[in-house]
Amino acid sequence: MATTIRLPRAQRRAQIATAAAAAFLRGGFDGTSMDDVAREAGVTRLIVYRIFDGKEVLYRAVLDLVLDDLDASFQQRVEAADPPEPIAAVLLGVARRHPDAFRLLWRHAAHEAPFARFVREFRRAVNEYAEALLAPALAEPVVRRWAAEAVAGHLYDGVCLWLDEGDPERDDLFVALLAAGSRAMVDGWRDVAARTAGADGR
Repeated sequence: MATTIRLPRAQRRAQIATAAAAAFLRGGFDGTSMDDVAREAGVTRLIVYRIFDGKEVLYRAVLDLVLDDLDASFQQRVEAADPPEPIAAVLLGVARRHPDAFRLLWRHAAHEAPFARFVREFRRAVNEYAEALLAPALAEPVVRRWAAEAVAGHLYDGVCLWLDEGDPERDDLFVALLAAGSRAMVDGWRDVAARTAGADGR
């Protein structure tokens, strides 16, 4: 039954977007109607359309839930005192606040034609951020670009898998494991790259 509780527009928008994330995750973009979203949110179809002009606008709003939180969380990380919060912890925090939307952004949206280009741009930005962090460890540009994409995938895929299977009460352990694994990969790549450069006389 649709709710009759009146909420402030911003709160209602967030509620519907969160419900839409769950609906889109189950049915995909083409397989999910605005009626499905309304049922998931416990509101009428009219309320959904008062806030979102159409399904594409709504899907993008779901993705923006994650993107806005990522932007704010990484900005806080930059501004925080040393040592900065592990990137694994930042990502998991965002994912816990928006679990369905996080999965949708990283796993599914790239396969939806209206959003494929958008997701490519998002992943490009993620990889560029990772590449900048890896610059002190990996000097060769081709290796660094490959490593950036690999470590970004390791982090985001790892968070998604933990959302699927992990116990929230053990999130601290997961963060430690994911961070340690990422560091170990980068340290190994750096050591191999340094040995190879030495062998080549560079």
